Amino acid sequence: HAEAESGRRCRILMDLAGHKIRTGPVANGPAVAHIRVQRDSYGRMAAPALVLFDDGDGDCDATDRKSSGTCCRFTLPQILHQHLAIGDKLYFEDTRGKSRYFTVLRQKASGAWVAECAHSTYISAGTALDWQRRDEGGHYHSMGIHTLYDVPEKSLDLRLHQGDRLLLARSPVQGEPARYTEEGELIAPARIGCTRPQVLDALAPGQSVWLDDGKLGAVVESVAPEGALLRITRAKPQGTRLSSDKGINFPDTRLNLPSLSAKDLKDLDFVCRHADMVGYSFVETLQDMERLMDELATRDASHLAIIAKIETGRAVNNLPELMLGTIGRHPLGIMIARGDLAVELGGERLAEIQEEILWVCEAAHVPVVWATQVLESLTKKGAISRPEFTDAAMAERAECVMLNKGPYVLRALRTLDDILSRMQAHQHKKSARMRALHW
Repeated sequence: HAEAESGRRCRILMDLAGHKIRTGPVANGPAVAHIRVQRDSYGRMAAPALVLFDDGDGDCDATDRKSSGTCCRFTLPQILHQHLAIGDKLYFEDTRGKSRYFTVLRQKASGAWVAECAHSTYISAGTALDWQRRDEGGHYHSMGIHTLYDVPEKSLDLRLHQGDRLLLARSPVQGEPARYTEEGELIAPARIGCTRPQVLDALAPGQSVWLDDGKLGAVVESVAPEGALLRITRAKPQGTRLSSDKGINFPDTRLNLPSLSAKDLKDLDFVCRHADMVGYSFVETLQDMERLMDELATRDASHLAIIAKIETGRAVNNLPELMLGTIGRHPLGIMIARGDLAVELGGERLAEIQEEILWVCEAAHVPVVWATQVLESLTKKGAISRPEFTDAAMAERAECVMLNKGPYVLRALRTLDDILSRMQAHQHKKSARMRALHW
């Protein structure tokens, strides 16, 4: 549709995920929901808390909950759910022993009920609900006692501070905080699993490890059969929370993983049928490039351009060889994946390395994709920070700019178009054009 409307070709890029080295799941705490009312600057209630009740068999989902402005979803017994009415009250005693109640406000098209609570409360699965209805005289009478179901469990707060120990476990354990004696002595360090436990064999004491896009820094203290013991070296003063499915980087370690995972090869079958370009995650050497070129050739897809994503220090070191061994044999583009590069090299070094990559690619006539967090706050929050204007302006030196998804992505596209349209008269690749400024 976009091609027909614009009269231009719209190229499709599909990524191969590579070996996603991430944290494993974190153990759940008790199934307790915290229902919060809205308060003003003086601590007075500004608006009650809204919750959603369904019977477990309806069409209620996260979108339904969001559209109704509710903070929590709970499941009621079907007999109660079917006979609720607007104005009914559900009295209960919360986990602190305080008396609270919900007032039923309305029923949604999905069948779910919206109710309000005038006080902040903690409620758990198995809570007894005293269903009451008002009679003609205005008095409430009990219609029966029912049990609340399906209070969602929440992950334990795995918060780490500088100096803490973290066991990066080989086995698929549930992540848990550290355990201490009553006297404060450490019984067991915090622990979390690793989705690629084989990489732990390559670790050695003294090597650095970064977690969650560099939010947590650590160093390997020891490697044992149960996993690698890390000492946290960088965290926020109040501690940094670590959750499941967060990336793990090993900038000092040669992991020796195959360049294409089994999932990559399976995905490549689909990519070759439907895409114009293939994004190659965590490519590091010319041998990695040759492996992908061979796989594309066996699928009669040698015409597919490869976008090599430069994400590691090793890839930066091997970039000239990687490029010279590919251009002339296969269509090639380079993505400066600045998020992972910043973790691998450090933010200070990223500033100069991204310049070096632009120089090398310009000399080799290889197009560049400027990626990671361009206009990020505008795309996701609708507001832009001053440094983002400068970052977007610097993106003009590349052939392509990558924006992440977000509710304000169209606004971000318009802003980016405006910035790049102005900058193209000032800059071509790495050369300034010295155009006169006009207000």
